Amino acid sequence: MKFNMYKQATEYEERAKPFLSKNEDNYSLYYGVLQGIKAGRYENPMMVTVEDKGRTVGLLQMTPPHALNIIIIDGANIDSILTFVVSEMIKRDIHIPSVVGLKSVVYAFAAKWEVQNKCDTKLLMDQGLYRLDKVIRLHGNSSGTWRYARNEDAHLIEKWYHAFNNDVGLPIASSQMVQEKVKQFLQDQEVFLWEDNGKVVSMMKKARPTEHGVTVSFVFTPIEERKKGYARTMVAAGSAELLKTYDFCVLYTDMMNPTSNKIYQEIGYQKIADSVHLEFC
Repeated sequence: MKFNMYKQATEYEERAKPFLSKNEDNYSLYYGVLQGIKAGRYENPMMVTVEDKGRTVGLLQMTPPHALNIIIIDGANIDSILTFVVSEMIKRDIHIPSVVGLKSVVYAFAAKWEVQNKCDTKLLMDQGLYRLDKVIRLHGNSSGTWRYARNEDAHLIEKWYHAFNNDVGLPIASSQMVQEKVKQFLQDQEVFLWEDNGKVVSMMKKARPTEHGVTVSFVFTPIEERKKGYARTMVAAGSAELLKTYDFCVLYTDMMNPTSNKIYQEIGYQKIADSVHLEFC
């Protein structure tokens, strides 16, 4: 096997795109981050193809300090491919803070990484990946209307960014980093807000557009406004707007939160895969 590392995202995409295009929904995170790499949004990205007898059998991507994302194309030989990958990464002294991807692949990789590096793993997120092609007409929508976020909403979005990370157990981000991210969100017109009686009560964000799809992320309602249907109505309206441009939407849910999973299914999202994010410690 060969462990091929790429420096040019366009060259890497030529190798990865044939597979990613056929599986755009399942690997929307991988494909979307690759578009971000092409746009210069990440420093020192790692892009790897694993090849066997001229065939691409695996794809690896990492944008430090974010997780390693693994795709195994040749599922029949997953054990030998992952054994080779772990060996090559150790040989090249590549540090991996965490790993994300389809559950079966991630757990298989983590088991081998733990043995070779004498470390443990910690579950960060047990996720379901859902796809939407058409919004189901809802009954009992919450009152209010949606709008795109404006510059004057930046402070509120920054506050909710921190609250969202705290809710889902993500690492604490610096205020400066959050300010920079929110500024970019607003410039790219990515944030949708739900407003009721002049008050912003919920939000969602579009992320990682690919050739035919887009991800819905950062769905958040502050504690005092929850259980009023705002999140469900916001995601339904925002997703319908996105489907005017894209063929489908995808989103990740926390499988430990049955309420959110139920809400998205009511809108029309259907589960297509199980994903997991593991941290090495």
